[in-house]
Amino acid sequence: MFTGIIEATGTIATLERRQGTTRIAVSAPEFAGRLRKGDSIAVSGTCLTALAMEPPIFYADLAAETLARTSLGSLKPGSLVNLELPTAAGAPLGGHIVQGHVDGRGELVSFNPVDATADPELADWWLRVRVPESTRPYMVQKGSIAVEGISLTIATWDGDIVGIAILPHTRNVTNLRVLQAGDPLNVEADVMIKLVVDQKNPGSTFEVTLEYLLANGY
Repeated sequence: MFTGIIEATGTIATLERRQGTTRIAVSAPEFAGRLRKGDSIAVSGTCLTALAMEPPIFYADLAAETLARTSLGSLKPGSLVNLELPTAAGAPLGGHIVQGHVDGRGELVSFNPVDATADPELADWWLRVRVPESTRPYMVQKGSIAVEGISLTIATWDGDIVGIAILPHTRNVTNLRVLQAGDPLNVEADVMIKLVVDQKNPGSTFEVTLEYLLANGY
């Protein structure tokens, strides 16, 4: 489980196309000595497994499903990615519950400073993301959403596009600062909203109970 509080950004060093998978090498100096073989790590919101370490680089494989569903399929050497290690048991939940199970690719519609005359490093920003159709039933104004692994709050929702207020810190320490209109974005809906909505579907036998929440780390 992750919280959507990005710890660092990394840089794609190489991509190696293989039969059935693509192996990526990510340069992540901040995680040197902290990451071991078999550890989970969220790469732009996608939960991956570290397969080998050559600090400051770690390697991970992308399955065909991952390439088809996430923005990772559009990566190139030099691409900036957001990185987060799993949340330790008992640690504060700073953002919201993020599984690292990307629901689909959204599209960056626009990302502009609220005040065009302000210093970009100090300005508030306004992010607009077109949400993949399969994820739209779970969008709730003032609810949570993970975009590229970042825990964010939905400020506006028109049924197609979410509007999100971005603080200077969030812009400055994540890959949002290098993305452009039209770029694909990983989108994960809030798992709690998904559970509630799916529970209401006709024929559903699932029920959100206190026992379920405790057993699953909530």
